[in-house]
Amino acid sequence: MTRQISPIFSRWTCAASLLAILAAGTAVGAPHARADEHRWGFGSDLGLTTGTVDGTVFTLGFNLDYYIDRNFSIGPMMQISPTGDLFQISFAGVARYHFRLNNGINLVPFMGIGLVHADLDSGTGPGSIDRNDTSWYVPIGLSLEYQAVHNIALSSTLIVNLYDINLTPSLPENNHMSVALLFGFRFGP
Repeated sequence: MTRQISPIFSRWTCAASLLAILAAGTAVGAPHARADEHRWGFGSDLGLTTGTVDGTVFTLGFNLDYYIDRNFSIGPMMQISPTGDLFQISFAGVARYHFRLNNGINLVPFMGIGLVHADLDSGTGPGSIDRNDTSWYVPIGLSLEYQAVHNIALSSTLIVNLYDINLTPSLPENNHMSVALLFGFRFGP
């Protein structure tokens, strides 16, 4: 029983630690900006990813944006799938363009490049195999945001994740793409 709990606890500890580091970085690293200075933004999402090596999985998403101007931002993005047999985490540097429409709706296409790591655990009994791989990662997506108040928006994001996961020992098929549908919020200037 302890052997089953230990990997799950380890995965949740890793996920919580990464979330704490990301949250602390935004709180400590963001200086008080005046109206004419560049600003930082933060986003958090929750949803599902389909097409992974373990089927459809629950996914958390986080992003940090540095706004070069009001309509263009760059920054890191992280997606983490910490539940079930699959633990998958991806990091990418992403560029976003913010089309701000007059009715409070924002269209935000984005693209980035980074790394993804997948770890598929097939159990703890005899013959169980722990498979993992790390690959390049290209997220391509579009967010639809509704500006609830001046600096907070509700968002819906569709992401096509491109990568090349080859688990060793291999599964009958390799995994080259997944699609994520996430819902969350954005905080920005």
